[in-house]
Amino acid sequence: MKAAFIGTGNIGGAVARGLISKNILAAGDVTCCDIMTGSLERMQLSCPGIKTTTSSREAVKGADCIVLAVKPWAVESTLADFKDLLDLKKQNLIVIAAGITFSMLSEWLGSDATLFRVIPNTAIAVGSSMTFVSALNASEERTAKVVEMFDALGSAMLIPEDKMSAGTALASCGIAYAMRYVRAATEGGVELGFPAKDAQRIVMNTMKGAVDLLAATGANPEEEIDKVTTPGGITIKGLNKMEEQGFSNAVIAGLKASQSK
Repeated sequence: MKAAFIGTGNIGGAVARGLISKNILAAGDVTCCDIMTGSLERMQLSCPGIKTTTSSREAVKGADCIVLAVKPWAVESTLADFKDLLDLKKQNLIVIAAGITFSMLSEWLGSDATLFRVIPNTAIAVGSSMTFVSALNASEERTAKVVEMFDALGSAMLIPEDKMSAGTALASCGIAYAMRYVRAATEGGVELGFPAKDAQRIVMNTMKGAVDLLAATGANPEEEIDKVTTPGGITIKGLNKMEEQGFSNAVIAGLKASQSK
């Protein structure tokens, strides 16, 4: 499969590098396009054998899959540069840009265009993204191939477009919320007497252990919480104090606030 990446910044570059490293794409079949030559130079260093260009029209010629990963405000003008070269009955166009809807894309490209919207999070840089995929006018086979691509870079979930905003809040914004918990718990660890680096290491491994437990058992979090909350014990006292300070309500309120309308 020949692929073109239009925009090779943090997300676009991470997707290209990840798919090449997982052998989903061969470096020689990848063309990266960016207006920033420095970005293209970094791609060449990290992925020897790829082709690079500053011309989007050159990049999309002959591509089976086109990944457009530019800032949302630049999507329309970038598409205008090469849309006359597209055959979206055959080519997969994957747009990675928050807030750019199928309605907008159909207005720019035609209502019968086969389109994919993809929203990963920044953990895609280390192959551990929670990525959402939505499809328009796509066959099950083509949709499955796109989901499979991004599943190789963490975990990918096919969802209807009207859930994209909620997914973005939960997973893309959620990375920041998880980081904020790590920071807060690390600061708490320092108050408890650990050096900051040791406290962060403890918190990170504790979070990883919690995730691994849930992944291995398929349990509801409350089931695992019950295992460590003995009557009159210290864990339940800590949990109740956190709830007294509004822990769960704060998390839910933050997620709802970050869901775009």
